[in-house]
Amino acid sequence: MFAEAAEAGDAVARQLDENLAQRQRIGARLRSLAPQLVVTCARGSSDHAATFAKYLIETKTGATTASAAPSITSVYEGKPKLDGTLCIAVSQSGKSPDLLASVETARNAGAYVIVLVNQPDSPLAALAHEVLPLHAGPELSVAATKSYIASLAAITGLVAEWAQDDPLREALAGAPALLRQAWELDWSPLVDLLRDRTNLYTIGRGIALGVAQEAALKLKETCGLHAEAFSAAEVRHGPMAIVGKDFPILVFRQRDKTAVGVTELVAELAARGSRVAVAGEGPAGTIALPCVDSHPVLQPILQIQSFYRAANALSFARGFDPDRPPHLSKVTETI
Repeated sequence: MFAEAAEAGDAVARQLDENLAQRQRIGARLRSLAPQLVVTCARGSSDHAATFAKYLIETKTGATTASAAPSITSVYEGKPKLDGTLCIAVSQSGKSPDLLASVETARNAGAYVIVLVNQPDSPLAALAHEVLPLHAGPELSVAATKSYIASLAAITGLVAEWAQDDPLREALAGAPALLRQAWELDWSPLVDLLRDRTNLYTIGRGIALGVAQEAALKLKETCGLHAEAFSAAEVRHGPMAIVGKDFPILVFRQRDKTAVGVTELVAELAARGSRVAVAGEGPAGTIALPCVDSHPVLQPILQIQSFYRAANALSFARGFDPDRPPHLSKVTETI
Protein backbone atom coordinates (compact mmCIF):
# COMPACT_ATOMS: atom_id res chain seq x y z
CA MET A 1 0.00 0.00 0.00
CA PHE A 2 2.75 2.45 0.97
CA ALA A 3 4.78 1.92 -2.19
CA GLU A 4 1.79 2.05 -4.51
CA ALA A 5 0.27 5.16 -2.93
CA ALA A 6 3.63 6.88 -3.26
CA GLU A 7 3.48 6.28 -7.04
CA ALA A 8 0.27 8.29 -7.54
CA GLY A 9 2.08 11.35 -8.88
CA ASP A 10 3.90 9.26 -11.47
CA ALA A 11 0.67 7.50 -12.45
CA VAL A 12 -1.12 10.81 -13.02
CA ALA A 13 1.85 12.10 -15.04
CA ARG A 14 1.62 9.06 -17.34
CA GLN A 15 -2.11 9.47 -17.68
CA LEU A 16 -1.95 13.17 -18.55
CA ASP A 17 0.62 12.47 -21.25
CA GLU A 18 -0.89 9.30 -22.74
CA ASN A 19 -4.56 10.33 -22.71
CA LEU A 20 -4.37 13.89 -24.03
CA ALA A 21 -5.68 13.21 -27.52
CA GLN A 22 -8.43 10.96 -26.18
CA ARG A 23 -9.55 13.53 -23.59
CA GLN A 24 -9.76 16.21 -26.26
CA ARG A 25 -11.67 13.98 -28.67
CA ILE A 26 -14.12 12.80 -26.01
CA GLY A 27 -14.59 16.33 -24.70
CA ALA A 28 -15.57 17.50 -28.19
CA ARG A 29 -17.89 14.53 -28.58
CA LEU A 30 -19.64 15.31 -25.30
CA ARG A 31 -20.11 18.96 -26.27
CA SER A 32 -21.78 17.69 -29.44
CA LEU A 33 -23.97 15.16 -27.63
CA ALA A 34 -24.80 17.59 -24.81
CA PRO A 35 -26.20 14.86 -22.52
CA GLN A 36 -28.68 16.10 -19.94
CA LEU A 37 -28.27 13.00 -17.76
CA VAL A 38 -25.10 11.19 -16.70
CA VAL A 39 -25.24 7.78 -15.01
CA THR A 40 -22.17 6.53 -13.16
CA CYS A 41 -21.50 2.87 -12.48
CA ALA A 42 -18.87 1.68 -10.01
CA ARG A 43 -18.22 -0.16 -6.75
CA GLY A 44 -16.04 0.52 -3.69
CA SER A 45 -13.33 3.14 -4.10
CA SER A 46 -14.34 3.60 -7.73
CA ASP A 47 -17.84 4.56 -6.59
CA HIS A 48 -16.31 7.19 -4.33
CA ALA A 49 -14.57 8.54 -7.42
CA ALA A 50 -18.01 8.59 -9.05
CA THR A 51 -19.28 10.76 -6.18
CA PHE A 52 -16.47 13.20 -6.98
CA ALA A 53 -17.55 13.02 -10.64
CA LYS A 54 -21.15 13.87 -9.76
CA TYR A 55 -20.24 17.17 -8.15
CA LEU A 56 -17.68 18.09 -10.78
CA ILE A 57 -19.92 17.27 -13.75
CA GLU A 58 -22.97 19.01 -12.31
CA THR A 59 -21.08 22.18 -11.37
CA LYS A 60 -19.05 22.41 -14.58
CA THR A 61 -21.53 21.20 -17.24
CA GLY A 62 -24.99 21.34 -15.66
CA ALA A 63 -25.75 17.71 -16.57
CA THR A 64 -27.62 15.90 -13.78
CA THR A 65 -25.49 12.99 -12.57
CA ALA A 66 -26.62 9.96 -10.58
CA SER A 67 -25.12 6.66 -9.47
CA ALA A 68 -26.65 3.52 -10.95
CA ALA A 69 -27.40 0.58 -8.67
CA PRO A 70 -25.85 -2.41 -10.49
CA SER A 71 -28.29 -4.83 -8.83
CA ILE A 72 -31.16 -3.26 -10.80
CA THR A 73 -29.86 -5.10 -13.85
CA SER A 74 -27.67 -7.89 -12.42
CA VAL A 75 -30.24 -9.13 -9.85
CA TYR A 76 -33.64 -7.59 -10.61
CA GLU A 77 -33.17 -7.74 -14.39
CA GLY A 78 -34.47 -4.20 -14.76
CA LYS A 79 -34.51 -2.46 -18.13
CA PRO A 80 -33.51 1.18 -17.65
CA LYS A 81 -34.41 3.77 -20.28
CA LEU A 82 -31.13 5.50 -21.07
CA ASP A 83 -31.41 6.68 -24.64
CA GLY A 84 -29.36 9.86 -25.07
CA THR A 85 -27.65 9.59 -21.69
CA LEU A 86 -23.97 9.32 -20.85
CA CYS A 87 -22.80 6.33 -18.81
CA ILE A 88 -19.43 6.61 -17.07
CA ALA A 89 -18.10 3.40 -15.56
CA VAL A 90 -15.08 3.45 -13.24
CA SER A 91 -13.09 0.36 -12.27
CA GLN A 92 -9.60 -0.80 -11.41
CA SER A 93 -9.91 -4.34 -12.80
CA GLY A 94 -12.90 -4.09 -15.15
CA LYS A 95 -13.97 -7.62 -14.20
CA SER A 96 -16.80 -7.44 -11.65
CA PRO A 97 -19.83 -9.31 -13.07
CA ASP A 98 -22.46 -6.88 -11.77
CA LEU A 99 -20.59 -3.92 -13.21
CA LEU A 100 -20.31 -5.66 -16.57
CA ALA A 101 -24.02 -6.46 -16.59
CA SER A 102 -24.96 -2.91 -15.68
CA VAL A 103 -22.78 -1.31 -18.34
CA GLU A 104 -23.85 -3.75 -21.03
CA THR A 105 -27.49 -3.02 -20.23
CA ALA A 106 -26.82 0.73 -20.31
CA ARG A 107 -25.21 0.51 -23.73
CA ASN A 108 -28.03 -1.65 -25.09
CA ALA A 109 -30.50 0.87 -23.67
CA GLY A 110 -28.97 3.66 -25.76
CA ALA A 111 -26.37 5.19 -23.44
CA TYR A 112 -23.04 6.51 -24.70
CA VAL A 113 -20.52 4.60 -22.59
CA ILE A 114 -17.15 5.88 -21.38
CA VAL A 115 -15.05 3.51 -19.27
CA LEU A 116 -12.28 4.66 -16.95
CA VAL A 117 -10.29 1.53 -16.13
CA ASN A 118 -6.79 0.51 -15.12
CA GLN A 119 -6.95 -2.62 -17.31
CA PRO A 120 -7.66 -1.36 -20.85
CA ASP A 121 -7.90 -4.93 -22.17
CA SER A 122 -10.56 -5.89 -19.59
CA PRO A 123 -14.10 -7.13 -20.34
CA LEU A 124 -15.47 -3.78 -19.15
CA ALA A 125 -13.35 -1.85 -21.62
CA ALA A 126 -14.72 -4.00 -24.44
CA LEU A 127 -18.22 -2.65 -23.72
CA ALA A 128 -17.24 1.01 -24.09
CA HIS A 129 -17.63 3.50 -26.88
CA GLU A 130 -14.57 5.21 -25.43
CA VAL A 131 -11.93 3.99 -22.95
CA LEU A 132 -9.78 6.25 -20.80
CA PRO A 133 -7.01 4.09 -19.30
CA LEU A 134 -6.01 5.12 -15.78
CA HIS A 135 -2.34 4.27 -16.40
CA ALA A 136 -1.87 3.54 -12.68
CA GLY A 137 0.26 0.51 -13.46
CA PRO A 138 0.01 -2.78 -11.53
CA GLU A 139 -1.77 -2.35 -8.21
CA LEU A 140 -1.34 -5.39 -5.96
CA SER A 141 -2.49 -3.91 -2.67
CA VAL A 142 -6.06 -4.84 -1.79
CA ALA A 143 -6.60 -1.26 -0.63
CA ALA A 144 -6.80 0.83 -3.80
CA THR A 145 -4.76 4.02 -3.58
CA LYS A 146 -2.99 5.17 -6.74
CA SER A 147 -5.82 3.80 -8.92
CA TYR A 148 -8.31 5.89 -6.92
CA ILE A 149 -6.25 9.04 -7.37
CA ALA A 150 -5.78 8.18 -11.04
CA SER A 151 -9.56 7.86 -11.33
CA LEU A 152 -10.05 11.32 -9.83
CA ALA A 153 -7.45 12.75 -12.21
CA ALA A 154 -9.10 11.06 -15.22
CA ILE A 155 -12.50 12.45 -14.24
CA THR A 156 -11.02 15.91 -13.76
CA GLY A 157 -9.30 15.82 -17.14
CA LEU A 158 -12.42 14.58 -18.88
CA VAL A 159 -14.64 17.28 -17.39
CA ALA A 160 -12.04 20.00 -18.01
CA GLU A 161 -12.08 19.14 -21.72
CA TRP A 162 -15.85 18.75 -21.87
CA ALA A 163 -16.40 22.14 -20.22
CA GLN A 164 -13.35 23.73 -21.90
CA ASP A 165 -12.22 24.93 -18.48
CA ASP A 166 -8.73 26.38 -19.02
CA PRO A 167 -7.94 27.09 -15.31
CA LEU A 168 -8.78 23.48 -14.46
CA ARG A 169 -6.70 22.18 -17.37
CA GLU A 170 -3.72 24.23 -16.21
CA ALA A 171 -4.11 23.15 -12.59
CA LEU A 172 -4.32 19.48 -13.57
CA ALA A 173 -1.08 19.78 -15.55
CA GLY A 174 0.68 20.55 -12.27
CA ALA A 175 -0.99 17.74 -10.34
CA PRO A 176 1.87 15.19 -10.50
CA ALA A 177 4.32 17.53 -8.75
CA LEU A 178 1.68 18.57 -6.23
CA LEU A 179 0.86 14.95 -5.44
CA ARG A 180 4.51 14.27 -4.70
CA GLN A 181 4.53 17.24 -2.32
CA ALA A 182 1.32 16.05 -0.66
CA TRP A 183 2.85 12.61 -0.06
CA GLU A 184 5.61 14.16 2.01
CA LEU A 185 3.31 16.09 4.36
CA ASP A 186 3.15 15.11 8.02
CA TRP A 187 -0.30 13.89 9.00
CA SER A 188 1.03 12.02 12.05
CA PRO A 189 -1.31 14.01 14.37
CA LEU A 190 -4.12 12.04 12.73
CA VAL A 191 -2.35 8.79 13.63
CA ASP A 192 -2.02 9.98 17.22
CA LEU A 193 -5.72 10.93 17.32
CA LEU A 194 -7.01 7.60 16.01
CA ARG A 195 -4.49 5.11 17.41
CA ASP A 196 -6.76 3.95 20.26
CA ARG A 197 -10.19 4.83 18.89
CA THR A 198 -13.12 2.67 17.83
CA ASN A 199 -15.43 4.99 15.87
CA LEU A 200 -15.22 8.24 13.96
CA TYR A 201 -16.85 10.36 11.29
CA THR A 202 -15.23 11.58 8.11
CA ILE A 203 -16.79 14.71 6.63
CA GLY A 204 -16.60 16.57 3.34
CA ARG A 205 -18.89 18.62 1.17
CA GLY A 206 -19.27 18.94 -2.57
CA ILE A 207 -16.34 17.48 -4.44
CA ALA A 208 -14.70 16.51 -1.12
CA LEU A 209 -17.54 14.16 -0.15
CA GLY A 210 -16.18 11.33 -2.30
CA VAL A 211 -12.80 11.74 -0.63
CA ALA A 212 -14.43 11.55 2.82
CA GLN A 213 -16.16 8.35 1.71
CA GLU A 214 -12.85 6.95 0.50
CA ALA A 215 -11.10 7.79 3.77
CA ALA A 216 -13.83 6.06 5.78
CA LEU A 217 -13.46 2.94 3.64
CA LYS A 218 -9.68 2.86 4.03
CA LEU A 219 -9.96 3.26 7.80
CA LYS A 220 -12.28 0.24 7.87
CA GLU A 221 -10.16 -1.84 5.49
CA THR A 222 -6.69 -1.20 6.85
CA CYS A 223 -7.16 -0.01 10.44
CA GLY A 224 -10.16 -1.89 11.79
CA LEU A 225 -11.93 1.38 12.59
CA HIS A 226 -15.67 1.90 12.28
CA ALA A 227 -15.75 5.07 10.20
CA GLU A 228 -18.82 6.69 8.65
CA ALA A 229 -18.69 9.38 5.98
CA PHE A 230 -21.14 12.27 5.85
CA SER A 231 -21.69 15.45 3.91
CA ALA A 232 -21.15 18.52 6.07
CA ALA A 233 -24.68 19.47 5.02
CA GLU A 234 -26.14 16.23 6.41
CA VAL A 235 -24.30 15.62 9.66
CA ARG A 236 -26.69 17.83 11.64
CA HIS A 237 -29.64 15.72 10.41
CA GLY A 238 -29.31 12.89 12.93
CA PRO A 239 -25.61 11.93 13.04
CA MET A 240 -24.87 14.87 15.36
CA ALA A 241 -26.78 13.02 18.13
CA ILE A 242 -23.80 10.80 18.95
CA VAL A 243 -21.18 13.51 18.62
CA GLY A 244 -19.91 14.39 22.08
CA LYS A 245 -16.77 15.07 24.04
CA ASP A 246 -13.64 13.52 22.52
CA PHE A 247 -15.55 12.00 19.57
CA PRO A 248 -13.01 11.94 16.68
CA ILE A 249 -13.85 13.56 13.34
CA LEU A 250 -11.74 13.97 10.19
CA VAL A 251 -12.78 16.83 7.91
CA PHE A 252 -11.74 17.35 4.28
CA ARG A 253 -12.24 20.84 2.94
CA GLN A 254 -11.56 22.67 -0.32
CA ARG A 255 -11.38 26.41 -0.92
CA ASP A 256 -14.67 26.94 -2.76
CA LYS A 257 -18.19 28.10 -1.90
CA THR A 258 -18.58 25.26 0.61
CA ALA A 259 -15.61 26.38 2.72
CA VAL A 260 -17.42 28.84 4.99
CA GLY A 261 -20.15 26.38 5.91
CA VAL A 262 -17.68 23.57 6.55
CA THR A 263 -15.56 25.84 8.74
CA GLU A 264 -18.64 26.84 10.73
CA LEU A 265 -19.47 23.17 11.27
CA VAL A 266 -15.92 22.46 12.41
CA ALA A 267 -16.18 25.26 14.97
CA GLU A 268 -19.48 23.86 16.24
CA LEU A 269 -18.05 20.36 16.55
CA ALA A 270 -14.99 21.65 18.42
CA ALA A 271 -17.25 23.61 20.77
CA ARG A 272 -19.01 20.34 21.64
CA GLY A 273 -15.68 18.93 22.74
CA SER A 274 -15.13 16.75 19.67
CA ARG A 275 -11.58 16.03 18.57
CA VAL A 276 -11.61 17.43 15.05
CA ALA A 277 -8.74 17.00 12.60
CA VAL A 278 -9.23 19.30 9.61
CA ALA A 279 -7.38 19.60 6.33
CA GLY A 280 -5.80 23.04 6.40
CA GLU A 281 -6.15 25.69 9.06
CA GLY A 282 -8.99 25.19 11.52
CA PRO A 283 -10.65 27.09 14.37
CA ALA A 284 -9.18 27.06 17.87
CA GLY A 285 -9.24 23.64 19.48
CA THR A 286 -8.90 21.67 16.25
CA ILE A 287 -6.02 19.67 14.80
CA ALA A 288 -4.73 21.33 11.63
CA LEU A 289 -3.42 18.90 9.00
CA PRO A 290 -1.02 20.46 6.45
CA CYS A 291 -2.20 20.71 2.85
CA VAL A 292 -0.78 21.65 -0.53
CA ASP A 293 -2.67 24.61 -1.96
CA SER A 294 -4.03 24.39 -5.49
CA HIS A 295 -7.18 24.78 -7.56
CA PRO A 296 -10.18 23.87 -5.36
CA VAL A 297 -10.98 20.82 -7.49
CA LEU A 298 -7.50 19.43 -6.93
CA GLN A 299 -7.40 20.07 -3.18
CA PRO A 300 -9.40 16.97 -2.15
CA ILE A 301 -7.22 14.85 -4.44
CA LEU A 302 -4.07 16.15 -2.77
CA GLN A 303 -5.58 15.67 0.68
CA ILE A 304 -6.44 12.02 0.11
CA GLN A 305 -2.85 11.44 -1.00
CA SER A 306 -1.59 12.81 2.33
CA PHE A 307 -4.23 10.73 4.11
CA TYR A 308 -3.08 7.48 2.49
CA ARG A 309 0.37 7.78 4.05
CA ALA A 310 -1.20 8.43 7.46
CA ALA A 311 -3.62 5.51 7.06
CA ASN A 312 -0.75 3.16 6.28
CA ALA A 313 1.08 4.28 9.43
CA LEU A 314 -2.10 4.09 11.51
CA SER A 315 -2.72 0.53 10.39
CA PHE A 316 0.64 -0.60 11.79
CA ALA A 317 0.18 1.52 14.92
CA ARG A 318 -3.08 -0.34 15.62
CA GLY A 319 -1.48 -3.76 15.08
CA PHE A 320 -2.82 -4.40 11.57
CA ASP A 321 -1.09 -5.10 8.27
CA PRO A 322 -2.44 -2.71 5.59
CA ASP A 323 -1.42 -5.15 2.85
CA ARG A 324 -3.41 -8.04 4.34
CA PRO A 325 -6.83 -6.74 5.36
CA PRO A 326 -9.03 -9.53 6.76
CA HIS A 327 -11.78 -11.08 4.61
CA LEU A 328 -10.94 -9.03 1.50
CA SER A 329 -9.55 -9.72 -1.98
CA LYS A 330 -8.37 -7.45 -4.78
CA VAL A 331 -11.19 -8.20 -7.21
CA THR A 332 -14.67 -8.47 -5.68
CA GLU A 333 -16.89 -10.43 -8.05
CA THR A 334 -20.33 -9.29 -6.94
CA ILE A 335 -23.28 -10.70 -8.91
